[in-house]
Amino acid sequence: MILSARRSLAAVTGLGITQITSYGTLFYSFSILAPAMGQEFGQSREWLFAAFSGTLLIGGLVSPWSGRWADRFGAGRVMTLGSLAAALSLLLCALSPSWWIFAPALVTTGVATPFILYNTAFAVLVQIDPKAAPRRITYLTLIGGFSSTLFWPVATHLLTTFTWREIFVFYAALQLFLCFPIHFWLSQMTRRSLHILSERPVEPVVAGSGGSLPPSSRKSALMLLATGFSFASFALSSMLVHLVPVLGAVGLGASAVLVGTMFGPAQFASRLVNMLIGSRLSAMIVAILSTALIPLAFMMLLLPPAVPLIAGAILFAILFGTGSGLNSIVQGTLPLALFGHHGYGEILGKITSSRLIVSSVSPFIFAFLLEQFGPRIALSVVAIVGMLGVFTFIVVARLVKRSTEGA
Repeated sequence: MILSARRSLAAVTGLGITQITSYGTLFYSFSILAPAMGQEFGQSREWLFAAFSGTLLIGGLVSPWSGRWADRFGAGRVMTLGSLAAALSLLLCALSPSWWIFAPALVTTGVATPFILYNTAFAVLVQIDPKAAPRRITYLTLIGGFSSTLFWPVATHLLTTFTWREIFVFYAALQLFLCFPIHFWLSQMTRRSLHILSERPVEPVVAGSGGSLPPSSRKSALMLLATGFSFASFALSSMLVHLVPVLGAVGLGASAVLVGTMFGPAQFASRLVNMLIGSRLSAMIVAILSTALIPLAFMMLLLPPAVPLIAGAILFAILFGTGSGLNSIVQGTLPLALFGHHGYGEILGKITSSRLIVSSVSPFIFAFLLEQFGPRIALSVVAIVGMLGVFTFIVVARLVKRSTEGA
């Protein structure tokens, strides 16, 4: 190991704290604070979430750069810079005097997100210890999954005492005084690790699929991976934004919120199970399984009337949460298994770019289908897109098999 197991686990703990904080301050709190923002600026929910989607779009455009810089300068340094950028962006939002200044300021938070969220955090773990990285990534996603659990109630409670502007100032302080020091410490760790790695001969990373792909297959595999994750992201993002409204639209009524709360525990449980027994399965198998669970979950809401609706909805929440939980893991482990740790940051940045760009438009497409054609058609279309993701990963698996056999 490049660093001791204790220091490697300390890095996971530090990243877990910053991922909970960053996802909470930049993503999960927005839906709680949005009504107060809309009331002050006189803007509808649609316009607020349109501006928020702009953060995903700009994050997707910036992701390749963040990945490239993570490889060149060290992922820890990139995350340190991202903490400062996030603090500045949140402060700009808090000080915005009008909607026309607030909306662009909100979009600038998307510039910071690729530098401090999962894709760069995964690169930190890979640079610290490539061989232990797949398991460390599972640990990190398990910890990071608590972000929504913590920040939804925290934001709700804070809003009873403080304005959304004061909360944003507090969030900026968290980025500056909590995340920044941790990322700076990690930057020193990754700098030493990169120096050691640069002095070692290049070795293929053996993880799940059997090792890194030969150079002749890398370009095709990368395009297919980006496509597969984009299809899965379309299905995930479409439902995550509209989860409770869709459950209500299919006829659950007041039970929609209760069923929706099962998503989080299912997501956590899937990551916990993967942590305990995931080493027995290849990253490719987990990718296919996690992607297949998403359209299968949608089908639970399309069961015939003979099946009780509440039963189908519960199965939906469990399957959807499980697929979402596993998907966040394979986003980091599968590229590592196929391409190895050299250039990992840039590869992950390219995949994340396509995934975030799709995520920025999918909620609007799903909302249009929901309004124009109803929940059954909307769910059917998204389920079909999810199945395309499954087929794409199957094609990747066949490409890997042919390439490794040929090698």
